[in-house]
Amino acid sequence: MSAQKNTVVVGASSGIGAAVARAFARRGDPVVLVARRRDLLEQVAASIRAESPRACVHVVVHDVAEIAGAPAAWEACAAALGGRPERVIFAAGIMPKVRLDEFDTQKDASMMSVNVVGAMAWLNLAAAEFLDRKSGQIVGISSVAGERGRVGAPAYNASKAALTSYLESLRNRLDRHGISVVTVKPGFIGTDMLKGVEKTFGVMHVDACAAVIVAACDGRRQSFFVPWWWGLVALAIRCIPSFLFRRLRV
Repeated sequence: MSAQKNTVVVGASSGIGAAVARAFARRGDPVVLVARRRDLLEQVAASIRAESPRACVHVVVHDVAEIAGAPAAWEACAAALGGRPERVIFAAGIMPKVRLDEFDTQKDASMMSVNVVGAMAWLNLAAAEFLDRKSGQIVGISSVAGERGRVGAPAYNASKAALTSYLESLRNRLDRHGISVVTVKPGFIGTDMLKGVEKTFGVMHVDACAAVIVAACDGRRQSFFVPWWWGLVALAIRCIPSFLFRRLRV
């Protein structure tokens, strides 16, 4: 088992974020749950304490779209932990339903605000502090959706492609200083977000996904797909010529 680390999970009120927070807390890592909905955060925290009475779990309420509040929320996490964060996982993300004949700038802006700019606000704070300490781990939950521009969700695809690129850039900056940056690219995971997706296959249980992520963090992997075979799917998709890809309804 890896040494316990003060862990902050942003987007921990549901889905992958909640499952990852639960997995780290279960094994003894002090964890702060961050999201905008206090009631859901408290429910996740209560479920963790019920399952693992000795778990050290805290709640900090913050809307990642409000980037001006990120520094104060970061410090609130440190205060709750009684020490500085050593691992930060950004799992917040939104994907509203978008019709094929819909071009809604407000929806698109909301996705970019949460999925990309919110991530930058938190992970820039982590990167700056970890660089000073020459240690730490940054984990970003991207998506296989960022591998290609599909017809179904242009802004969501773009947001995940941007997050993947941003995380790679952070890795290239920070790896030489002993800081781990991990990019997770899930496929179809059994979360509420999947309810807006019409065609799915090979859906992975969210707890199984969380277990893979925890093991990868311990192993200091850099970038990977969950489940692993999505890497083969992504490779195949990337190899399809553009003139053919644009004819597909994927």
